[in-house]
Amino acid sequence: MSKSTNLHLVAIFVLYVAAAVHANEDDGGRHWALLVAGSNTYLNYRHQADICHAYHIVSRNGIPDERIIVMMYDDIAYNPANPFPGNIINQPNGTNVYPGVPKDYTKKEVRPDVFLKVLTGDAEGIKKILGRKGKVIESGPKDRIFVNFADHGGPGVLAFPDKMLFRDELHTAILHMHKNKQYSKMLFYVEACESGSMFSNFTALSHVNVFATTAANPDEPSEGCYFDNKRQTALGDVYSVNWMQDSDKENLRQETLSQQYKLVKSETKTSHVMEYGDLSMGKLPVADFLGSMKSNTLYFAPAGKGSDPMLDSMPSQDVGQEILLRKISRSRGEEQEKHKADLETLWQRKKDSEAFFKRVFAEVQDVSLFDHYVKMPLQFTADFHCYKESVKLIMDQCPGLNLPQNDYALRKLRVLANMCETKLPPQKIWRAIVNTSSQALICA
Repeated sequence: MSKSTNLHLVAIFVLYVAAAVHANEDDGGRHWALLVAGSNTYLNYRHQADICHAYHIVSRNGIPDERIIVMMYDDIAYNPANPFPGNIINQPNGTNVYPGVPKDYTKKEVRPDVFLKVLTGDAEGIKKILGRKGKVIESGPKDRIFVNFADHGGPGVLAFPDKMLFRDELHTAILHMHKNKQYSKMLFYVEACESGSMFSNFTALSHVNVFATTAANPDEPSEGCYFDNKRQTALGDVYSVNWMQDSDKENLRQETLSQQYKLVKSETKTSHVMEYGDLSMGKLPVADFLGSMKSNTLYFAPAGKGSDPMLDSMPSQDVGQEILLRKISRSRGEEQEKHKADLETLWQRKKDSEAFFKRVFAEVQDVSLFDHYVKMPLQFTADFHCYKESVKLIMDQCPGLNLPQNDYALRKLRVLANMCETKLPPQKIWRAIVNTSSQALICA
């Protein structure tokens, strides 16, 4: 085939893609995508793998890079622990999902205040925070927005490397955008433990054209999956790989949001996938949010044998433990002893994390009720201020706990939430946090 023929075919393909992208935008509406991996370190490989894969799905389906914004720490692809530099995969023997992914916000820029400025289109706010210009969602009243978040979470919080996004902050941003006609419809896919708590009891959500699905209900963890012996880490998360593997093979112009939700819910047996908001949006095609290109050409090969995420799924807080246990079983001598020592350190950190929350609780309430408060269903019907200030106080007074990336400690935040829900005096709770932080070794 001649060079001129090749150029001609490329030109035809470009025109075809452009026509396909605009086929669903005849009403003047455009697609926007905000993709966020909120964690860092190689231990959390799976979150960046999820988001890189999501980028290729929306890009393949016609959303141009100028309307895709990616936030990820970007410390995985070339991490010394990665035996395949420049390579990130999201399923066993999968395609490298790292090449081509925009690096719009990386390292210390991956933070909740930046996320909120990007989401609400506040370019001046980004410049004030970071001292530079940055991409934001410059959407209008006819536009459709897709937000995909993957990381750790807890009651009413989504974690970033150093700070946390609180549910009231997300709610305020959504209501602000709706009031200012910054979108026509918005879709959230959220991968995090207790992620349902970000949207449960948000009664206004059903009236602001927002549809959200979450990896878990407000009371349970989400799960990682696809442990890779060569990379020594989990490659993905069950909910995320289920919706993405479905998107890889389906014609998204024909599949509705409800159909994808029901499929992912049925295939995610390790947690309860939830839906919130304007459920009437479920009849809309997935393409209305993930891109409307007519082509059904696959970027990724369909998941093959051994690509069932349920085969080796594990609760998010146990991923680190599972990684070390597998390393121990595959090593000998000094290397094995090092992994055993690391596991002992991890177990001690879990004990210290629980001891911290139990000590806080004991200063305010009968300690025999601690387990009851851990298991109480989450409501978030009382004033959220008590809980939010309690979490912020822990992060300020006990930095050693590393709350945003301590998945085990995040599970214990339910104790604080339920203490506030049962209307224990906030000042007593805060005083207990300060007293405990001044004495607990983990806070040093």
